[in-house]
Amino acid sequence: MPVRLKPLLVFLALALSAVTAFAQESAEQKAILVTGASSGIGRRITERLAAEGYFVYAGARKDKDLEELNAIENVQSVRLDVTIKADIEAAVATVRAGGRGLYGLVNNAGVAVLGPLIEVPEEELDFQFGVNIYGPYRTTKAFAPMIIESKGRITTIGSISGILSGPMFGVYAMSKHAIEAYTDALAAEMERFDVEVSVIEPGNYRSKIGLSLQERLEERGFSAEGSLYAEQMERFLGNPMDRSQFKEPDEVADAALRALFDENPARRYMVVPNEREARITIEQAMRELVQLNAEQLYRFDRETLIAILDEMLAEVD
Repeated sequence: MPVRLKPLLVFLALALSAVTAFAQESAEQKAILVTGASSGIGRRITERLAAEGYFVYAGARKDKDLEELNAIENVQSVRLDVTIKADIEAAVATVRAGGRGLYGLVNNAGVAVLGPLIEVPEEELDFQFGVNIYGPYRTTKAFAPMIIESKGRITTIGSISGILSGPMFGVYAMSKHAIEAYTDALAAEMERFDVEVSVIEPGNYRSKIGLSLQERLEERGFSAEGSLYAEQMERFLGNPMDRSQFKEPDEVADAALRALFDENPARRYMVVPNEREARITIEQAMRELVQLNAEQLYRFDRETLIAILDEMLAEVD
């Protein structure tokens, strides 16, 4: 062998070894897609996953957010508006091209529409449902083949508003109630593929969802004037919308990691910053149980209800 060929062969061997090692590492490093990763809960989940060594495809819409996400180790930003079919298709192509497959999907992207149900314009319902309901539906449907292939995990960020509801919050609560039903049906359908499905129901944590709501109201030129609920709306709009008074969503990120990687993940993770929010949410779920039972023909007595509750508690202990 000519002497001059030896350095070339050594170089080629080292290059091939490096490529092989990279491919092996990529295949072993679990990849997770997080939608709505630019701020708040989505950003914190992205940061936690990346810090734990997982590879994160972080969905965002704005150039500035995409650049910031790309600067995080183990993160590749993906332009992704969950209301745009072309964005979702391009995201699927990007993830496939990455060669890591997809182990987990965190449906986090969400918006809030608030106002009296008898006055909210229909297009606002379309906007609310387009992001909060159709968004998870579209994204999950598009990435389902990859998740099934990896026998992975799907989790959606719901809200305690999926249990609670009240004045001015009806439209938002409707969208989060829908996520509860979506989760249960999807979990039953994905069981045959060994894919675990869960929902995380946060309470009040720091996020930019309120500021986004405020911007949208300003763009629409919204005014409480002429509303049947003018006084209530003015009080409501006078409250802080930046949510900076709330805790950082670290506990929500903890729940996301459990949903994605625990051997036996829970169906539901309610995550709240204080006992009060836990109590009002659990009380509402129990109130609905009592109301369901109160007027039905086969009403159960107190002892039977307690026995049923004991059986269910035993299932999760």
